[in-house]
Amino acid sequence: MTDTTHETSTVEMSVGCRTAETTAKVAGVFAIIFLVLLVGNFIGTSVLAPRRENRLTAMKVEVQGGEATEEQLAKIRQLDLEIRRDRIWRLDFARKTSYALLVSVVLFVVAGKLVGTLSKQPPRPQHAPDVGAELIREARRSRWSVTAGLAALAGVVALLVVQEAPSAFVEAKEAGPSYASMQEKSEQWHRFRGPGGGGVSVFSNIPTQWDGATGQGILWKTPVPVIGHNSPVVWKDRVFLSGADPNQRQVFCYDATSGKLLWTGDVPTTSAVAQAELEVMPDTGYSASTTATDGYRIYAIFVTGDIAAFDFNGRRLWHKNLDIPDSAYGYASSLETYQDRVIVQFDQGDGSENKSRLYALDGTTGRVVWQEVREEVPNSWTSPILVDVEGKLQIITVTDPWVFANDPADGAEIWRAECVSGDVAPSPIYAGGLIMAIEPYSQMVAIKPTGQGNVTETHIAWRMEEGAPDICCPVGNDKYVFLLEGSGYLTCFDITNGESVYEHDLRDNFMASPSIAAGKLYLLSEEGVMYIAELGPEYQEITKCELQEKCHASPAFVDGRIYIRGAEHLYCIGQAAAADQQADN
Repeated sequence: MTDTTHETSTVEMSVGCRTAETTAKVAGVFAIIFLVLLVGNFIGTSVLAPRRENRLTAMKVEVQGGEATEEQLAKIRQLDLEIRRDRIWRLDFARKTSYALLVSVVLFVVAGKLVGTLSKQPPRPQHAPDVGAELIREARRSRWSVTAGLAALAGVVALLVVQEAPSAFVEAKEAGPSYASMQEKSEQWHRFRGPGGGGVSVFSNIPTQWDGATGQGILWKTPVPVIGHNSPVVWKDRVFLSGADPNQRQVFCYDATSGKLLWTGDVPTTSAVAQAELEVMPDTGYSASTTATDGYRIYAIFVTGDIAAFDFNGRRLWHKNLDIPDSAYGYASSLETYQDRVIVQFDQGDGSENKSRLYALDGTTGRVVWQEVREEVPNSWTSPILVDVEGKLQIITVTDPWVFANDPADGAEIWRAECVSGDVAPSPIYAGGLIMAIEPYSQMVAIKPTGQGNVTETHIAWRMEEGAPDICCPVGNDKYVFLLEGSGYLTCFDITNGESVYEHDLRDNFMASPSIAAGKLYLLSEEGVMYIAELGPEYQEITKCELQEKCHASPAFVDGRIYIRGAEHLYCIGQAAAADQQADN
């Protein structure tokens, strides 16, 4: 090797060493900055945020029980919105800053090792040649390297500073809440059996004629990729379903006008679920629980205890496993929503281990807002309903042996009645000012929901002890309550006193619960036959509509349309004009 060649090599090694050293210093500085930012964000989350939440709670307490001014309500809504935005911003900030810190640390370590390697090679003493040109190139390379590193890190900082608005608030009004109002929910079909879980539609333009063989009256039908026995949930231009098998759990979003599958959301498999050997009855399946929406997010829960939330664009917001339910026939309770919370009735076991819970989870994060331990409550298959009793909301659940009422704000028990037993599956309803609870094969109990504490001896209005369905939920209005057994035996009772009005044998099999829409009774059989009858003191059949596909799920009724989930397809029943008008709105 000549002196010139060796000198050039030495200069190149020196250039590399100094470049690596500069990179290590810059990466170290940024790592410290990102660490400080993370610490500051943690302090804001654990110290400052709770103070604001306490202030919001105090403001809410201040207006309870009195006439709140519009200014007070506006301040509460604004602070609530700011708290939720700040919570999502901090979670996103922590995630991105952690990534940036990791990149900086890795860059620092790699550059530091490179400095150590290059500095170990001693230069050989040689005559110093003219290396001015090489030094110029060295300076240029150093400047470019440092500039590129700084630009990359500056890009990461810009990404952290300029945060995207969380998708949960994209459609929210500036000073409004990030959830739909009770009035908005009453005009949609946001949960199992619609508003209040009662199977009653507020619309009068519900279809009464269709034919699956000819396609008459069917706007569209579209395949459902994965099997499930849960019912359609409809919010404006979206229809939601879920499906699952032993290997996957998914949420599906369809365009309500065209039937196009807009997106599929995957729910992860936890290690506990992957290792478990689930025994699920075919009638229950892996996805029996119906989803629910608060107008901004869609929630789904599965037989594995996995629950997840997605925004309306299909982005998974969170996922958690509540534990694999100890359920004799497989977990099947559907979800309810209250404000921006999802309500989960999680009854399991035989009651001896007190494993049953009633949960309220934060819709944006999945955080447990509150939970109520349900002592000596075994597994059940009923779903919670949210009802308005004299201006105050109650969560009603049916278990063995209790019917419970809880405050949705904090989970506190309001009242309980000891009146049912066995493997309870039909969900309760609220009609005619009474809670109707079913004890399968045995009785229906009507309870006045205005009491406090144990109301078993004081608030049971009447009992009907002539048998009751084991699967189908009741449906009722201010005059009548209807029960439908799986074998097709339909009974009608006076809702004020429980006296029998009529009995009728449809001679068909049913799993879907009956519904009331447009002043008519809708009964969907397992064979896909919809029996439509008058609401009156005797059974008067108006018509029968055949879908030509087996049906287990209860239909959804919205403005001018019915959505029915068959064994393989999702159907939209209605007139094209109604669908086009809905799309325009």
